[in-house]
Amino acid sequence: TDVFFLGLLVITIGVGLLKPNASAMVAALYPEGGSRRDAGFSVFYMGINLGALIGPLIVGWFAERYGWRWGFAVPALGMAVGLAQFVWTRHYLGNAGVAAAGEQPGAWKVVVAIAAAVALAAALVMAGVLKIDAVAMAAGASWAMLVLGVGYFVYLLFFAGLTAVERRRVLVMVALVAASVTFWAGYEQTGASMNLFADRYTDRHVFGWEMPAAWLQAVNPLFIIAFAPVFAALWIALGRRGRDLNAAAKFGAGLILLGLGFIAMYFASLRVLGGAQVLPTWLILAYLLHTFGELSLSPVGLSYMTKLAPPRFVGQVMGMWFLSMALGSNLAGQLSGQYDAGHLESLPGLFLKIFWYGAIGGLVMLILTPFARRMMAGVR
Repeated sequence: TDVFFLGLLVITIGVGLLKPNASAMVAALYPEGGSRRDAGFSVFYMGINLGALIGPLIVGWFAERYGWRWGFAVPALGMAVGLAQFVWTRHYLGNAGVAAAGEQPGAWKVVVAIAAAVALAAALVMAGVLKIDAVAMAAGASWAMLVLGVGYFVYLLFFAGLTAVERRRVLVMVALVAASVTFWAGYEQTGASMNLFADRYTDRHVFGWEMPAAWLQAVNPLFIIAFAPVFAALWIALGRRGRDLNAAAKFGAGLILLGLGFIAMYFASLRVLGGAQVLPTWLILAYLLHTFGELSLSPVGLSYMTKLAPPRFVGQVMGMWFLSMALGSNLAGQLSGQYDAGHLESLPGLFLKIFWYGAIGGLVMLILTPFARRMMAGVR
């Protein structure tokens, strides 16, 4: 078990190195910014969700047929192929990913220190000296991430030597990160309370065959793939007409759409309280609304964080963006923990509570829209 958690730790570090830098490189492909960068991130996001759709199907098949050793080995092979493809084709990226001017020359020391710490932890775990308590680690994770995020933005505001314009943009990023935490705390119910709802209270029979509850998890990636090009075209069309919505407005719309999805789940859970299972259409409707909310917030957030960040801090700022997603996911688990499986009547209250979080958060972001536009100082 300790080795398993150690593997998860190494994967987490790898994802932390990959995602922020990949996003920064996508941003570098659109140096002019604007709606084209938003559209580019929408396409990038569609590619991510294509993997989210195909990956579980392939890995799940190997794991069920040949065991979990192969279930874990196949993703490792896929990552190796992806790395080889990146090395082979990176000349098409031009200067995207090249070290930014003014980058600290000692940055590699941090990477080496982290690698050494992981190697030491691995040795101690393998020797049986160090025991990993997953529950204890999870309990302190929210506070640790909150302190890290607040500390980093305090550093940017007061100690990074930024100009007045850059500091105002950092304040906008703080608002976007807070909205992101709120969104993901609700959205990640997909793998928690909503997945339990699909398993226990949804009629999944089709012509006498019962569809696995996990298959409903594929609905969101399908919707993302289908609608990401639509949203990308929408942002470009609005930009050409001079009606492009700024980040705060898009985030507000995303949070409100998230809340509307949970209103659908609220009414579905009320029907379950009446003693009957509900059709999957309730979940599909919620996933559709959540997908629209996600496309209004997540790829847009990726794009705007790269636009608002001081050039030499883009990679770090993207790390803070993904930290907001991690904190939101952690809070999602704590929210779903309020649902008592032995008392079904607690479920409607949970969904209604998350609706209010999304609706109030969305309204706040819409109110902040004109202020955010001024503080962005020309960033579109």
